[in-house]
Amino acid sequence: MDTETSADNERKTSGWRGSREIWLDAAKAAFLENGIDAVKIQPLATQLNLSRTSFYWFFKDRAAILAALLEQWEEKNTGGIVSSCNAYAGTVAEAMLNVTGVFLDDDQFEPRFDFAIRGWAHQSSAIMARVAAADEIRLAAIRSIFERFAFDPGEADVRARTIYLVQIGYISMQVEEALALRMERIPAYVKTFCGHAPTQGEMARFQARHGFTPA
Repeated sequence: MDTETSADNERKTSGWRGSREIWLDAAKAAFLENGIDAVKIQPLATQLNLSRTSFYWFFKDRAAILAALLEQWEEKNTGGIVSSCNAYAGTVAEAMLNVTGVFLDDDQFEPRFDFAIRGWAHQSSAIMARVAAADEIRLAAIRSIFERFAFDPGEADVRARTIYLVQIGYISMQVEEALALRMERIPAYVKTFCGHAPTQGEMARFQARHGFTPA
């Protein structure tokens, strides 16, 4: 008897259905690797070694798990940017470092997730609308930094767009950049974004937060 097959069959019939998180993690992995068309119930069930019917304990249908992916993306990526904009900063340069830092930390913002969602948006006007709404929320959050530091509203809007479009450009172009090179460029980016270079102390704290030790 093939013991591996027997164990697999027992697992499928023993009542263990996985969990909502397991199904969602598998859907996300498939989505990031192969796009939205890869998120289908039976292939996910096969991958997880679960029965197809187990899926329906956690999600009504395929549309429900796709909606959950969108919600996860909004909560993490848009939420991460908004939180970074609301973080304490003594100077506008420090605030720029807060925003820049979120794009260096996958725990706060996942570039691959954003890239995949934007690819999906090209196939669906409804998803494109969700992406546009998220972009507006993110831009408003960045713009609020400049307003907090008394920049003119028109200038605040243009500077916010400059920051955000540069970061989205990095994602869309799938730029591969060594952390050391990125750190070297960040002071000049910050000065370009807000007109003020970060102090040595601000950069040192920023680098320490991201586990970077200058050579």
